[in-house]
Amino acid sequence: MSRRALTLLLAGFLVLALGLTGAFRPVPYVVLSPGPTENTIGEVDKKPVISIKGRQTYPTTGALSLVTVAYQGGPAANIDLLTALRGWLDPTVAVVPQETIFAPDRTQKEVEEENTVEMTSSQDSATAAALTELKITFRAFVQVASTEKGMPADGKLQKGDEINSVDGKAAKDVTVVANTVKTHKPGESVAFNVTRGKEKVDITVPTVAGPEGQTLVGVKMQTGYEFPFDVDINVGDVGGPSAGLMFSLGILDKLTPGELTGGKKIAGTGTINPGGEVGAIGGIAQKMVGAKDSGATIFLTPAGNCAEATKAVPDGLRLVRADTLHDAVQALDALRTGKGNVPACEAG
Repeated sequence: MSRRALTLLLAGFLVLALGLTGAFRPVPYVVLSPGPTENTIGEVDKKPVISIKGRQTYPTTGALSLVTVAYQGGPAANIDLLTALRGWLDPTVAVVPQETIFAPDRTQKEVEEENTVEMTSSQDSATAAALTELKITFRAFVQVASTEKGMPADGKLQKGDEINSVDGKAAKDVTVVANTVKTHKPGESVAFNVTRGKEKVDITVPTVAGPEGQTLVGVKMQTGYEFPFDVDINVGDVGGPSAGLMFSLGILDKLTPGELTGGKKIAGTGTINPGGEVGAIGGIAQKMVGAKDSGATIFLTPAGNCAEATKAVPDGLRLVRADTLHDAVQALDALRTGKGNVPACEAG
């Protein structure tokens, strides 16, 4: 072999080796793909997704499926360049910068734990929204979710405390409590009255200045609920708040006679608040693919996602806009009966 041929051969091997090495180098991206769907009026592992005790329920048919997005990658398990390239070539997945899913100051475990908390909170909000739609009364209250280590509230307020009042003002909601704390100057104290167990306790908590000068005590709050009957939701390790709308519809369908779906396979997504307002979510393109793959023909879409959804909707999947839980119920009634308006998503 000539020296020139040998040089070219060695150079080729070097380029190939460098290429292979580069292909398996970790890159700061996350691959988003269609995740599993779960029928909220069906079962998971032979257990009902939604179980209701203490109230009459009715038979259901069809499907009201929540949809999810699976991700590959993250700070604890970076993907390689080859995986990212395959994702860029696949129209059913998205490859996004890692920081869009995992903030630089958050670990993967912290994000997953937050998703679990958001899922639990969304289930409570979904139950509250369904009962509000059905005009069934329940009690809502402000509850301590956690305290920040090293902050004034740590060791004074406890997880699960029900906040009755702050500075003598009734704690009607989380905003009232937060705004009352903000009226203080850093260094002043805030007077809380809480129910802990079966006792009412008065607690004085000093304040400190936050990084932007705001007044803080270091407590995270959430809305707690006392419902007139038990609603238990079982979805395994699914996290995040985006299944709220479908949980509410599943609860409604079980609590009312007749069939909300008309026997159709319906999927959808959207956060929900106790008042029934539906909010936008992420990963809409992947969720629509998952819905279509599950056999759904109707996809309930938050208004805030309509513009993006219309650009990526799979063939055979009809988009129905859902601004509120009430709107979604009316749209399903219209689809089932053939009477009334079915709001459609419009391109942005």
